[in-house]
Amino acid sequence: MISRRNIRVKVMQCIYAGEAESTILTETDAIPLLNKYLDQAANLFTFSIYLLTEVARYAEIHAKNKASKHLPTHDDLNINVKIAGNTILWQILESKSFQAAVKKGKYELLINQNLVKKIYLKLSESEIYQSYIQELSREKKTEKELLSFIFTDLIMADDEVTEFLEELFIQWDDDAEMIYQMVLNFLSKPGTLDTKDIIGNEKYNYALSLLKTTIQKKDFTLEIIKPKLNNWDADRIAQLDMIIIRLGICEFLYFETIPTKVTINEYIDIAKSYSTQQSGQFVNGILDSIHKDLLSEGKLKKIDFKKQA
Repeated sequence: MISRRNIRVKVMQCIYAGEAESTILTETDAIPLLNKYLDQAANLFTFSIYLLTEVARYAEIHAKNKASKHLPTHDDLNINVKIAGNTILWQILESKSFQAAVKKGKYELLINQNLVKKIYLKLSESEIYQSYIQELSREKKTEKELLSFIFTDLIMADDEVTEFLEELFIQWDDDAEMIYQMVLNFLSKPGTLDTKDIIGNEKYNYALSLLKTTIQKKDFTLEIIKPKLNNWDADRIAQLDMIIIRLGICEFLYFETIPTKVTINEYIDIAKSYSTQQSGQFVNGILDSIHKDLLSEGKLKKIDFKKQA
């Protein structure tokens, strides 16, 4: 479920944090840190899904509260709770893995019910929700679109919710963009939410290989980079940019099934998102130049990943 871009970001953050602590980062120190970052991302993703489900399920609580008033009106007694039966919602709620993760994380103690109520009331006033509850059928597309709307337009766009998540998860600022994409990707292809598959063996092995290779080949990749810095002020080059370029070179040379164009585009995008305003241009220029050199020297041996079993 986590994308290769997300993995690249986690490895980048791990190396950056590790090298900030020590100029000589070892695998022994880096691997536990990577595992910690990946576990944090998995927990934040699961809690984000939990928050979404709580908003959807609040319709029943709201209806019950209205109906229990001393003198309930006709409207109070006839609140539409269609969303509480959202088919994707129940795929999530019935997942044994999701239930176990919620219990383990004690999310019911962490959730802010006032925020849940606030988001639901905003939802209930929206045009998309009014259209949803008036439709008798349950189309998969419509079910997904409503949950995506809640997460995108109500949860992620609310400053109070953001502050709440920042307090619970110290890595929120770093992971918000990643979690946003992970949740939307999950809602687009919902299934049993197996929290063990959020990362998966293949992606974890990729993360581990990228981390180890970048640490092992630090001196080698820096020697490749140095001749390319003639037109750049060394004092103004961000440490994060250098790490990003080292990661890119390692993918060029040691990850045969990843197309070089994908590598370059991914790291340019990461540089723009996580480093300075000039980083995208800088990373693009350096990686493109190194790629051309490696290609002309016959050092790139890429395998067509589409033909791999």
